[in-house]
Amino acid sequence: MRGFQSLQRQVLNLICRAVVKSVNASKKCQVVDLELIAGEPTGNIEHLESYGFTSKARSGSEALVLFPDGDRSHGVVVAVSDRRYRMRGLKDGEVALYDDLGQSVTLTRSGIVVDGGGNLILFKNAPKARFEMDIESTGQIRDLCDSNGITMSSMRLTYN
Repeated sequence: MRGFQSLQRQVLNLICRAVVKSVNASKKCQVVDLELIAGEPTGNIEHLESYGFTSKARSGSEALVLFPDGDRSHGVVVAVSDRRYRMRGLKDGEVALYDDLGQSVTLTRSGIVVDGGGNLILFKNAPKARFEMDIESTGQIRDLCDSNGITMSSMRLTYN
């Protein structure tokens, strides 16, 4: 019976839910300070992220922590989620990248939607941008010639 209880405790210690208290994103592998679901604080837990994707979770996010061999001295965070900001209403098969400010890139069934959440969308560090389709704009288009306030519309009138 004693061996069974030891095994049971080890199995129960393999996986744990936690709340993120802080994140140190300055290292090669992020480390997270957590409060485990039973109120137990633990720090410097490595957060393994999928290749090509990274984020810095806000305090209060939820985490799933694995403890190999049930050993609580060396855990690994394998997932972090924040239901406060999660996008809802996606259709089957849709994918989104989003943050807590309302910014998102959504691969919808009808096309890609980029939402700047009221912030600037900046393309940088490229020799040029190439669009292989018609371009429509409902706002003003300005270029280097527009520094004196001349709009595309007035340039068209002058040209015509």
